[in-house]
Amino acid sequence: MARPSADAEAGTLPTTILPVQPSANNIVRPGEYNIDPSEQDDEAFTRQFAANKQEWSHLVTAAQQLQHSDVPVAFLTETVYGLGADATRSSAVRGIYRAKKRPADNPLIVHIHSLRQLRTLLEPAENHQTPSFSAAKGFPPANDSAELANRSTPTTSNGNTNWQPIPQIYHPLIRKFWPGPLTLIMPNPTPSHLAPEVTANLNTFGIRMPSNALALALLKLTDRPLAAPSANASTKPSPTTAQHVKNDLEGRISTILDGGPCDVGVESTVVDGLGATPIVLRPGGVGIEELRGCQGWEGVVVGYKDAAEGGATSGSATNGTEGTGPRAPGMKYKHYSPRAPVILFEHPSEPPSPFEMTSYLERKGRIGIVRTKHWPFAVGYAEKPLQMNDTDSLEVLGAAVETAHEGTMNVLDVRLGEEPERIARGLFSALRSLDEKEVDAILVEGIDDSGAARGGAAAVMNRLRKAATRRIDGR
Repeated sequence: MARPSADAEAGTLPTTILPVQPSANNIVRPGEYNIDPSEQDDEAFTRQFAANKQEWSHLVTAAQQLQHSDVPVAFLTETVYGLGADATRSSAVRGIYRAKKRPADNPLIVHIHSLRQLRTLLEPAENHQTPSFSAAKGFPPANDSAELANRSTPTTSNGNTNWQPIPQIYHPLIRKFWPGPLTLIMPNPTPSHLAPEVTANLNTFGIRMPSNALALALLKLTDRPLAAPSANASTKPSPTTAQHVKNDLEGRISTILDGGPCDVGVESTVVDGLGATPIVLRPGGVGIEELRGCQGWEGVVVGYKDAAEGGATSGSATNGTEGTGPRAPGMKYKHYSPRAPVILFEHPSEPPSPFEMTSYLERKGRIGIVRTKHWPFAVGYAEKPLQMNDTDSLEVLGAAVETAHEGTMNVLDVRLGEEPERIARGLFSALRSLDEKEVDAILVEGIDDSGAARGGAAAVMNRLRKAATRRIDGR
């Protein structure tokens, strides 16, 4: 298979979306998946895809590209769509940075399907020797999928897991949250199996086991750990559908595996337990109170900074950006931003007045509003919508708001709901949808992420603060 061509460099690669039916896109819950599988377990797991010849062919195509090409492949995870490449090959990993136009000192998270792969990555690499990352011996071509589908299903069990050399501090988290939206910072051995571009030359690396069945099957078939940041252009909102990926990266990658919309909607939580005090480097799909319920993590503190914290962190933890590159993605650079400026109204701000909204108007004459818990439709200045457009399973309502000096103002209104999990699932789609409708600005109602309310709200507000052009402080 060819390495990147002039087409990849020029951004003119043909980009194809390969569908995998949502029926196969189930989420595997912790305790229901064998995190230390045998070869027979791996084959049994992938059988759900092999029953459909076309789906199997799409998975095999993507796995072959990941093994042999330097052009990354986009695929669904439970958090957001990822842009994957073989984490052991520098040329492949550089393809991610090239496609995303991502800063080279921003480390990448490694994705695995088994503890066997993690144990291998934690051991020093043998010089000039290709490691075995899984029990798999490869995969049959698409025309042999029926044979795989007819194999008997073995009884799977985690049994007596071999935890060496995995740091003990992480054992409770792995038992409770893997597979799932939790990334662990691990020590990087010397010599390392990982390409230096994965770690941004740090002595640690981030790793997680996704819970989406499609992602796990792809990892099993590829037989390599995959470096996979979000599959968006750098700084843009993370993609939660295959079409989002294509909108950002068309011409820069060849293949997008489409398994439907993402389940969580924001990236994984990143934690570091290697120091004296465990810290959260990035909030995400696992809340800090959930972490504090695990042995050794009762005193975990916040180690990330965002605008609302005024540059201060909780406890004595550092966010790892002083004098070095960031220790985890999303800690240093502007992220999650649409083209339109985002105006974040921190909880518990009052809704903006029509006069205030007109101050954000420019030549397009349209304002986007993203509502959560308290703001009424069109922030109370219109009684009913003029039209309805469903975009990415979101309801975008249009309204006409009368103003004293600017006449009628067009407002596009999206309500995400009240629960943090539902807000997280629709947040990036809302920002993208309003941006595609060419609004002049996007006004967002923030939610409470203080004290006991943190949980998923912390992840939502962290992403919004990084996306915001301006913040309006709550009263």
